[in-house]
Amino acid sequence: MSMTPRAGLQIAGELAAFIEAEALPGTGLEADAFWTGVAAIFARFAPENRRLLAVRDDLQARIAAWHRARRGAAHEGAATEAFLREIGYLVDEPAPFAISTKNVDAEVATLAGPQLVVPSLNARFVLNAANARWGSLYDALYGTDALGDLPPPGPFDAARGTRVVTRAKAFLDETVPLAEGSWADLGDPHGGIAIRDPGQYIGRSERGRLFRHNGLHIEVVFDRDHPIGRDDPSGIADVVLESALSTIVDLEDSVAAVDAVDKVAAYRNWLGLMRGDLVETFDKGGRSMTRALNPDRDFTAPDGSTVTLPGRSLLFVRNVGHLMTTPALRLADGSDAPEGVLDAIVTSLIGMHDLKGLGAVHNSRKGSIYIVKPKMHGPQECAFTNDLFDAVEDLLGLARHTIKVGVMDEERRTSANLAACIHAVQDRIVFINTGFLDRTGDEIHTAMQAGPVVRKGDIKSSAWIAAYEARNVAIGLACGLSGKAQIGKGMWAAPDRMADMLDQKAAHPKTGANTAWTPSPTAATLHALHYHQTDVFALRDAIAAHPTPGLGDLLTAPLANGVNWSEAEIAEELDNNAQGLLGYVVRWIDQGVGCSKVPDIHDVGLMEDRATLRISSQHMANWLLHGVCSAEQVDEALLRMAAKVDAQNAGDPIYRPMAPDPAASLAFQAARALVFDGVAQPNGYTEPLLHAFRLRAKASGIRQ
Repeated sequence: MSMTPRAGLQIAGELAAFIEAEALPGTGLEADAFWTGVAAIFARFAPENRRLLAVRDDLQARIAAWHRARRGAAHEGAATEAFLREIGYLVDEPAPFAISTKNVDAEVATLAGPQLVVPSLNARFVLNAANARWGSLYDALYGTDALGDLPPPGPFDAARGTRVVTRAKAFLDETVPLAEGSWADLGDPHGGIAIRDPGQYIGRSERGRLFRHNGLHIEVVFDRDHPIGRDDPSGIADVVLESALSTIVDLEDSVAAVDAVDKVAAYRNWLGLMRGDLVETFDKGGRSMTRALNPDRDFTAPDGSTVTLPGRSLLFVRNVGHLMTTPALRLADGSDAPEGVLDAIVTSLIGMHDLKGLGAVHNSRKGSIYIVKPKMHGPQECAFTNDLFDAVEDLLGLARHTIKVGVMDEERRTSANLAACIHAVQDRIVFINTGFLDRTGDEIHTAMQAGPVVRKGDIKSSAWIAAYEARNVAIGLACGLSGKAQIGKGMWAAPDRMADMLDQKAAHPKTGANTAWTPSPTAATLHALHYHQTDVFALRDAIAAHPTPGLGDLLTAPLANGVNWSEAEIAEELDNNAQGLLGYVVRWIDQGVGCSKVPDIHDVGLMEDRATLRISSQHMANWLLHGVCSAEQVDEALLRMAAKVDAQNAGDPIYRPMAPDPAASLAFQAARALVFDGVAQPNGYTEPLLHAFRLRAKASGIRQ
């Protein structure tokens, strides 16, 4: 990799060229001063970053030793809490406080609705997600199993279309009831539409009428020339919902970015979003298609004024955590730079293009840059991020707290010290979220030496998860996030099971969370229905009055406590974990795909990323450590499932089978290492091994 010297640093040529030719122009920053400031930030923060990682390792080593000494003893919450306080894992609660974050967009602070997460490396997906602010309810109901079954193959099915229209008009009756009668009986609306609450009417456009319910907009489209509107009594052709209020453009768990080429590709897509000029052309069904960002939408209000609504989701960018380093930039001592520090600098620099209005569209109307920071362990690491963002603001000449932070509550030490973590970033926090997948992986690793954990499917019903989810909302409300920041819930991982999502994800708004993650624009449109069913902000006073669950349940690890599984149950669990692990890793290593819909052992497509991989690998490592299974059984499961994954990918022309020669498959070897070296991985993270094997794959010529 060609390196370019700058201010005592060595910068990969691709990265230096991108920053100097694309990211800096228009910002008012000169290259020499910028690189001098960058070098100063790394000189200040790289040593502290390393120190914080050493603290993680020390705490985990102490916890592991404590569990080994107590193996077989009862795991009481009080004893665990006392020990964790003694070693500094738990800190004192801060005095009651309320966050003071300012200049927060309504999508984050005062509205409730779905959130998308999208891999930054795929421009087409990024554009689709950014444009998912508005979605067709008719399309979402027709094309999924949301009505209880899938559409029949072939041309448009009129009977199903009638069911879709009936369901959509029932939704309108629930959310925007007419003054008299039902939307199903509405005649020609030429003379106007009388609704029960005239305050819900926002305006009209050439194609329809706009209403609002629970803060979310609903557009009823009238078009007599449309195949659906032509046969509708009132000419309704569609019902369009305000769907993904916000989107997280991800540089972390859903991407495979291991070198400067990958990082620049991700940064360039983020720049295209901030400038509004990102475009992607692709082939679909033999036709060339082009995607670009949607413009804002104008409506005429009842008083004749213009109402302009955003045409796109409000965009966050998720930086990487504190763990990884990157060869894209080398420090003065020749070591690879902390990747999270580089992300903070570059993504904020790119965010200036939005702040300065350099592009065709705006992201934040409040003048903020939104960064989600994942995988932080406790308040010291949150304080580190706060100080880092201060330094980046000073480098870029931004007002203090222009850069906002979203704190992922996905590590055990953060969950147990959540109020202190929020306090550490109280002037810039705009987001807390329960990332239950990574949180489960960290739970397994933290208690790795305590004993075997229960089967993976049973972890979801463990006491600690219920306490974790409830504490997150309760602490967020107690710290004053309502009206200033998002409180979020996790991902629905089965994008083909929308009927189940409609049934189960309705619970998220009822917890008081004003956002939850969805895997696709269509899922966001369907999940929006839940925020019409539940007025999140109206629930919060009652939720806040409930006592916050204590630490006892949260600190109770999901141990099997003497359960003896049959050989068949053990084999089934190993196969389940091995199949998901291999199905994800093979695409990561061989194709550089960091998130995709991977068929599970029953051929059900599930969204997999590094968080799900962390669970599977750590679960197998835990059972192997405690003798629930043998090394031979693990290898047998991996080989069996390699053949299954090969068969599931038989239609992919660039897929490289693993089973015929596992020793020659870097993907298979990476998957095996994630299990057999799982106990030794820092906090159970998968990134170090994935990056090492992906770099080997690239060096060998595998560059898909």
